[in-house]
Amino acid sequence: MIGKLRVEDLLVKGSKVLVRVDFNVPLNKDGTIADDTRIREALPTIQYILNQGGSVILISHLGRPSSKRDLSYSLGICAKRLSQLIAAPVFFATDCVGKETEKAIQDLKSGQVLLLENLRFYPAEEKPSLDPTFGKQLAALADFYVDDAFGTAHRAHTSTVIVPSLLPNKSALGLLMQKELAFLEPLVKNPSHPFFAVIGGAKISTKLGILNSLLSKVDALFIGGGMAFTFLKAQGIEIGDSIYDETCLQQALSFLQTSSKTKVYFPVDLVIADAFRNDATYKIISVKEGIPKGWQGVDIGPQTIEIWAQAFKKAATVFWNGPLGVFEFPHFARGTQEIAKAIALLKATTVVGGGDSVAAINTLGLSSSFSHISTGGGAALEYLEFGHLPGIDALSDKK
Repeated sequence: MIGKLRVEDLLVKGSKVLVRVDFNVPLNKDGTIADDTRIREALPTIQYILNQGGSVILISHLGRPSSKRDLSYSLGICAKRLSQLIAAPVFFATDCVGKETEKAIQDLKSGQVLLLENLRFYPAEEKPSLDPTFGKQLAALADFYVDDAFGTAHRAHTSTVIVPSLLPNKSALGLLMQKELAFLEPLVKNPSHPFFAVIGGAKISTKLGILNSLLSKVDALFIGGGMAFTFLKAQGIEIGDSIYDETCLQQALSFLQTSSKTKVYFPVDLVIADAFRNDATYKIISVKEGIPKGWQGVDIGPQTIEIWAQAFKKAATVFWNGPLGVFEFPHFARGTQEIAKAIALLKATTVVGGGDSVAAINTLGLSSSFSHISTGGGAALEYLEFGHLPGIDALSDKK
C-alpha cells in the first residue's frame, strides 16, 4: 500500500494526537443525527490510540456554515453520540483554536478524548491562504497528526493538507484511511478483470473526468441517473423535460466518440413521470421512442435492470457510485434498489463509492453483502481518476 506513515508507526504513549475525522453526519430536521455511520467508522482509530496510552483530540467539519459561527452546525451533538459509542466521557471544546481550547488540551490526560468545535466556523479551513496562522494554531495543539477522514481527503483544506505539512515525520494514515485505500488502490493499479463500473447521479459536470478515466481501465461502463440524459440528448434522442447540462453536450459527444473500444451501457428503457414528485403519473417507455414534452425521466426501466443484472454476472470487480433514478421518491427508487440487489449477489469484489448508493444499500439491509462501502463518494471518484489525493499526499512518507 501507499508508502506513508501509519498510525501504528507512531509512538503515541503519553502523547497528544490530533485526529482529523469526518463527522459530517446527516442531520434530521430537529437537529438530531440521522445516520451515525461516519462516527462509527472512526472508532477503530480512536480506540487504537487510547489503548496505546495516547490522548485523542478530534477535529472535523459539519455541514456548510458559511465560514462563520453557526451553532446549528455545532459538533456538540457528535461528542454526545461518540461518548455513547465508546461508553466513556468525550470532552467538547466550544472552539477549535484559542486559549480556552489550548487549556482544555493541556488538561487532557492519557486515555481521554476531546472533540473540538466545527473547523468550518473559520474561513481559513476551506481557503488556507486567507489565514496561514490557522493551520499553525491547529498543528501546535498536538504531538502527532492522524488523518482518518477519507471523505475529505480530496480537498486541499487547512486541516487536511497544511496541518500535516507542519508536523513532518509525525503525520500518519488512520485505520479507516488504510481500509479505504486497501480496496481502492487495487482498482487503480491492478483490478481483477472483467472490471465493471456503474456510474449514476444527477451531475454530469463533476463526473465526466472519471468517466473518461475509466474508459481505459474498465471492461464495461454502465451509465444511469440524471446525467444519462445529457448523453441521450447529445445523440439526438428527445429527453422531454429531463434534467441535462447544456454546457456538457459537446464533451458528452466527444466521450461517445472516444468510447468505442469499451462497452458502454446506457438505459434501453426508462420510467418517465409528468411531474417531479412521488405521486406523479408515470409510465415506462423505450429510450428509442424518446421522452415527450411535459414528461421527464425518473428511473431506469425493467428491461435495463434485466440487461445490466445479466451482464454483471461476468464481473470479477464492480465499482458503483450514484443512484440510477430519483431515489428519494419511493416510486422511482426501484432501479437503484434492483441494481443494488444484483451487485450484492455477485461473487466478485464489489466496491461502492459513497453517496446515495450507500443509502440505498443501507435501506435494503445489504451492506454486509458488499466487499467495501466507501465513506467518501467524491474522494473515491477522484482517487480512481487520479490515483492520489491531496490529503494523502500531505502525510509523512515512511522512511
